[in-house]
Amino acid sequence: MRSIWKGVISFGLVSIPVRLYSATQERDVAFHQVRRSDGSRVRYRRVAEADGDEVNYADIAKGYELPDGQTVVLTDEDFANLPLSTSRAIDVLEFVPLEQVDPIYFAKSYYIEPDRTGAKPYVLLRDALAESGRVALVKIALRQREQLATLRVRDGVFVLETMIWPDEVREPDFPFLDEDVEVRPQELAMAASLIATLAADFDPTRFTDQYREALQSVIDAKIAGRAVVSPPASPQQEPVGDLMATLRASIAAARRDHPDGAGAEEPSAEEPSAAEPAEEKVPPRARSAAPKAASARTTAVEATPAKATAAKAAPAKATPAKASPAEATPAKAQPAKAAPSKGTAVRGASVKGTSVRSTSVKGASAHGDGAAAKGAAKSKATPPRGAAPTRRSA
Repeated sequence: MRSIWKGVISFGLVSIPVRLYSATQERDVAFHQVRRSDGSRVRYRRVAEADGDEVNYADIAKGYELPDGQTVVLTDEDFANLPLSTSRAIDVLEFVPLEQVDPIYFAKSYYIEPDRTGAKPYVLLRDALAESGRVALVKIALRQREQLATLRVRDGVFVLETMIWPDEVREPDFPFLDEDVEVRPQELAMAASLIATLAADFDPTRFTDQYREALQSVIDAKIAGRAVVSPPASPQQEPVGDLMATLRASIAAARRDHPDGAGAEEPSAEEPSAAEPAEEKVPPRARSAAPKAASARTTAVEATPAKATAAKAAPAKATPAKASPAEATPAKAQPAKAAPSKGTAVRGASVKGTSVRSTSVKGASAHGDGAAAKGAAKSKATPPRGAAPTRRSA
C-alpha cells in the first residue's frame, strides 16, 4: 500500500509519528469512453476558455468566483500555508462512547501505521484505548479540508474514520412524517416475527455483488464470442395490498431461505370477525327449562311412584281444552326405575303447552301402592284432566 498522508498523532504532550493509508478500495468494473463505431478512445483536453489553448496540469490552479464575476486564484502554495494546527497532525480532542456516534457522520476509513520511532507510544495508546471501550474524537486536515474523525482499534491497528460536519447532514423532510399512520398491534407483532426469523450475526462475507458478477459474465461472453445468456427474470413485486397476508408470505419465504431463523413463532394476528356471533346470554328461566325440554325429547318416559296419590297431573290454571292424542310407539316391558318425585307422575309430560313426542311407557305406577305396571305393546297417551292444551311439535 502507498501512504497518502504523513504526520503525527498529538495525544497530550505525546507525539506519535504515523502514516496514513486508504483502508478500502472499490471493485467496480472500469470502463473507458470510446466511439461506438470503432471503439476508438475518447480523450478530453483541458483548454482555456479565453483562447482555446490546451493547459498543462501543472499550470492549473483553483479559482474562487466572486458574486461580481471576478475570480480569486489560489495556488498549491496558498493551501500549504494555511494557518492550521491540524495540517500535519491528528489532534485528539476527547474520548467518547462509540454507540453515541451516529454512523451517518462517517465518510471514509484509513489505516494508521507508526514510524519506527513511534512504535512504542503507538502500542501504548492502542492498548489503553482498547481497554477503555471508547473511541478518540480527533481533528485532521486532509486533502485541503479539515475534518472531524474517530480513532478506534481494529485488528491491532488504528483506524481513522473521517466524518462530515453536523451542518452537512440534511434533515429528512417527507410528508408522511406529519401524517397519523395507524399501525395495528397485530401488524406490529407480525413484522417483529419476520425480523426474528431473519435475525443473524453480521457476516458480510456471505454476500456478493451480483451486479458486478453479471456484468463480468457479459464481458467474458463478449470476449469469447458467445451469446449473452440472460438470467431468469425475478418475479415482479406487486404493490402491497393486504399487509397482513404479505407479512405472512414474507415470513414463510424467510423460513424457507433461512432455516436457522425458523424458530421464531408466528404470532396470532387474526382479529375477531364481526360476522361471528357473540356468546348468547341465556336467561335463568331458559336455563331451567333446558333440562325439561331435553327430557321431553327422549323416546321413553320413566314413571315414578307418587306419594299416596294416583299418577295424575296437577290441575292446571288454564281453561280445559281438548288435547290432541300423542303418537304411541311400542315399548318393551321393563321394571320401573324408582326415583323420588314430588307430585309429578310423568317426567316427559308437558304441562305448559309442549307436546310429548314419545309416550312409550316403560313402567307406570297406577296408584300409590308402589306396584310396577307391565308394559303394553301399544298404548295411547291420554292427557290428564284439566291439563293445559298441548300442541303437537313439528
